[in-house]
Amino acid sequence: MPIIESVSACVARVPLDNPVTFSTRRVTAREYCLVRIRASDGTEGLGYCYAVNSAGRLLAVAVADLLAPRLVGQDSHRVEGLWREMYQEALLLGRTGGVMRALSALDIALWDLNARSAGLPLYRYLGAVALDRVPAYASGGYYLPGKTAADLAGEMAAHVAEGFKAVKMKVGLESVANERKRLAAVREAIGEDVRLMLDANNAWKDLPTALEYVRCFEPFKPFWIEEPFSPDDIDNHARLAAVTPITVATGEVEAGRWRFKDLIAQKATTLLQTDATVCGGITEWRRIAAMAAGHGITVEPHAWHDVHVHLVAATPNATYVEWMPDDHIVNFRRLIDTQLVADKGDLLLPQGAGLGFAFDDAAIDRYGVSYPGAKERWLTVR
Repeated sequence: MPIIESVSACVARVPLDNPVTFSTRRVTAREYCLVRIRASDGTEGLGYCYAVNSAGRLLAVAVADLLAPRLVGQDSHRVEGLWREMYQEALLLGRTGGVMRALSALDIALWDLNARSAGLPLYRYLGAVALDRVPAYASGGYYLPGKTAADLAGEMAAHVAEGFKAVKMKVGLESVANERKRLAAVREAIGEDVRLMLDANNAWKDLPTALEYVRCFEPFKPFWIEEPFSPDDIDNHARLAAVTPITVATGEVEAGRWRFKDLIAQKATTLLQTDATVCGGITEWRRIAAMAAGHGITVEPHAWHDVHVHLVAATPNATYVEWMPDDHIVNFRRLIDTQLVADKGDLLLPQGAGLGFAFDDAAIDRYGVSYPGAKERWLTVR
C-alpha cells in the first residue's frame, strides 16, 4: 500500500537551439515543471507539465503551496478521491491554466507511482489495447528563417521514407498564395496515400479569413486542420466544421471534461487533441476519452509522446501518438534518461515499469532553475 511520504517540484528551462515561429507566437525556450511523488517504501512516481517560454515557477508554486499538501500521508491508490480533493482546492485559483497543469503533473505522477509499485508499464496497468506498438505521426514543418517550400517538402518526405504514414506541418503564418505553394510542394513530395495534418495554432480571427485559407488547402486533401481559431471561439470552430470537408481538430489547451463536453455538444470538432499534461492529468484524460467514445469521436493527444504513448495504447478510440522526431522543438527528451523508439511509423511501447523513464540528474543540474532565496532546485513538501 503506497503511502505518499513527500512531493517535490522543480522547474527546468531548456532553451531552443534555434527559436521557431508559429502563426501566432515565437518560442525561444521550454520551461517544464517536473514532479516527484515519493512513497514510504521508496518508490517514486514522476509527472510533468510545461509553460513554454517562461513562468514555470507558477506551476511549481501551485504544486508545492496549493496541491501537494493534499497528498502527503495519503494512499496513492485513491487516485479519484485525490483528484477530486485537489480540484476542489484549486476552484478559486484556477480550474484551467497553470493550476490545472500543476494538478495534471501530480495526477500523472500518481498513476506512474502506482504502475511502478505494481511492476507494470503504465499502459498495461491502465488496461492495454495494444501491447507492442502504436501508430504515430511525424510532427514538424515549423517556420524557420530561410526555410523554403522545397526544404519543407524534403523534411516531410524524409519522415515518409522513415516509414511514417502521416505527417504534420504548420500553416497560417504566410499569405494564402505562399501557403498554397508550401502545401503543393509537400503533397507532391509525400504522395497521395500519406495523411497530411495541418496545424494553424489559432491563426485566424474570423471565419472569412479562415475560409480563404481552408478553401486553398482543400485540394491537397489534408486529414485535419488544427486549432484554426482561438480556443475560446467555439462558434467559429463549429461554423468552419460545417462548411469544409477537412476535419476540424482542437482541444490541446483545454482543461476539464466540461469544456470538452461543450466542444462536442456545439459540434465544434470531430477530433479531440486532449493533452494529459494540460487537461487534468491521466484521470481526466480518460474521462474525456470515454465521453468522446460515446459520441463516436476520436482522441489524438497533443505532443508529449512519453506520456501519451501509454494512453493511446490503452484507449480504443485513440489512434495516433504525435511524434517529435528530434529535440529541436519539444525538448523534454533532454531531461529524461530513456527515449522511445520509432519503427516504420509506429512507436514501440516501453517495457519498463510506469512511464518507463527517469529524470536525468545531470540534465536537471544543467537546466534546473534556482530561484533567489531557494536553497535547492527542488521544492519538497513532506
